Amino acid sequence: MAKIFCALAWLAFSASAFSAGLSFAGVPLTPGATIRVSVPLSELEKSYLTEGGNAVPSCTMATLAVPRGFDPKKTWPVLIVFSSSDHQYPSWYDLMVHYRVTALAEGWVLLAGDGPKPPPVVDSSGWRAGHTLAALDALNRSFPGSEKWPIVCAGQSGGAKRSSYLAPLLAAGGYRVAGIFLNGMNEERITQGYRRFKPGHDFLRTPIFLSSGVHDTIATLDQQNAVENSMRRTGFENIRHTTHPGGHEMRPTQFQEALRWFRKGF
Repeated sequence: MAKIFCALAWLAFSASAFSAGLSFAGVPLTPGATIRVSVPLSELEKSYLTEGGNAVPSCTMATLAVPRGFDPKKTWPVLIVFSSSDHQYPSWYDLMVHYRVTALAEGWVLLAGDGPKPPPVVDSSGWRAGHTLAALDALNRSFPGSEKWPIVCAGQSGGAKRSSYLAPLLAAGGYRVAGIFLNGMNEERITQGYRRFKPGHDFLRTPIFLSSGVHDTIATLDQQNAVENSMRRTGFENIRHTTHPGGHEMRPTQFQEALRWFRKGF
């Protein structure tokens, strides 16, 4: 059943994507559209997935959205989305609900990697790393040269913890990590990832955008200020910390501000 799901799940996302002359992992892709397609896993990616005792699935489900006017011969910024483990929402769900509209309007490519159903026994960082790397491999195979495109890792709440922890892994793997967007984050994780994956001293200059709700009761403003201070003690200095008058939520205006700020560094 899992193999059938891997082979067919993209159909629900790509019914109109048959005329642009582009394809992602062999599936036709229309600029402005979003598709979800099964992609293979390398042996390294499989090894990450087993963290926490998880069984290795037969594929990764990679979700890709590209803006109108997308030409793979040009350089495009890529937003890598990580969801929280809470409520078992996959990263593609957050991509669609929180990021897609604003990022596409700003001319960004969006990408997420998830496992096929059922969910893993343990939603570990290794599980997220393996599927994210498989999605990136599929992007690079589909669009030669895209391995040099700037990438920004993004997450909200628990997804912010994943994003900040795994961004150093991607940088250590040779990807051009050009920013990290963190919304509603109550615990600092990037220091742990930096020390474990050792991406190099230059990684400390990575732009980090923190978005905090003044009335957030899950990630309080004091906690989010403590996150910033911890990052600065580690050596991260290119941090922009903004607040909004809401709670534990995404604000599209702040996300848009972050995307435009990251672009200035490309």
